[in-house]
Amino acid sequence: MRKQPIEVQTLYAELLDRLVALEAQRAFGHAPGSFVLKTIKGADYYYFQQVDPGGKRRQSYIGRRSEHLDALAQRYADERSLAAPDVAGIERMSALLRTGGALRTDAASARVIRALADSGVFRLGGVLVGTHAFVVLGNVLGVDWGGTGLRTQDVDIAASNSISVAVGSDDTDLPSVLDRLEMGFLPVPALDPTGNTTSFKVRGQGLRVDLLAPAVRSGQRDVLIRRFNAWAQPLKFLDYVMEDSVSAAAIDGGAVLVSVPSPARFALHKLIVANERPAAMHAKREKDLWQAARVLEVVLDERRGDLRIAWGAVSAHGAGWVKRGLAGLTALESSEPEAAARTMAELGLGR
Repeated sequence: MRKQPIEVQTLYAELLDRLVALEAQRAFGHAPGSFVLKTIKGADYYYFQQVDPGGKRRQSYIGRRSEHLDALAQRYADERSLAAPDVAGIERMSALLRTGGALRTDAASARVIRALADSGVFRLGGVLVGTHAFVVLGNVLGVDWGGTGLRTQDVDIAASNSISVAVGSDDTDLPSVLDRLEMGFLPVPALDPTGNTTSFKVRGQGLRVDLLAPAVRSGQRDVLIRRFNAWAQPLKFLDYVMEDSVSAAAIDGGAVLVSVPSPARFALHKLIVANERPAAMHAKREKDLWQAARVLEVVLDERRGDLRIAWGAVSAHGAGWVKRGLAGLTALESSEPEAAARTMAELGLGR
């Protein structure tokens, strides 16, 4: 693992600003109006408000409040209009980032992620999780992970119906989006004959899209994500990484705006789920621990406060979560003793 040059980190930050502006541009165009903030269930969300010629007020959902959207709203207020982002410029910046050592998403997966983003999946509350999120987080944190833990063709999207309160009535059709790519995606039959399709796979290839949702009770069956017109596989602990997602850029030939878990939560979630995996999934368990260790190393050096806050959220879920988190740290000791020791010391969990 190595730090990316400061020039690459600076360029990435500029690229992310442009992508956020582009996404907002798609939402409200050039029409006159204003940004407004709404507080929904304790969280702030940006909307763009316009008044039709007939006097009817319309509001278009932009996204959860962030530093990037705060800056965009202020710039709009100052300038009263936004110039259309230069897509060719974004592509040039992406090329410079790749040359400078930024991590890139493989072409096939990037094509799928771009189609999902263009259809509104991330704007509507979807979160990229799994190894593709790990790759994206490398650029967020300004590091090249190295190693072999970056290889996957599984595109994992987490979604929850609860976000619909903020998003409103917008929706998309995930199966149709994949079908329009003409890459050969087919529904993967559920193991349970009475179950629903939660995965789509390209026949004869490893490329796969899995839709996941937080499990709210033991034994829960597949969850219908209505605004995606698709079913999701319920998984324990998934709500934890969805509660604090951040905007980021997935870089390939160009770049696309996605949502990923915050780095500290990503790492702690990996520790929790690693110990939950059965013996038959030993390789995935080791991959979870390796990714957790890499993120923890950076967070401990540069974002220790984030780690403490993320652990506080684990504790807030109860003793069972804390027990699993500690078990994950114990498992980490065998393969990554330094990362485990530093994490326990920072969180006051020393033996």
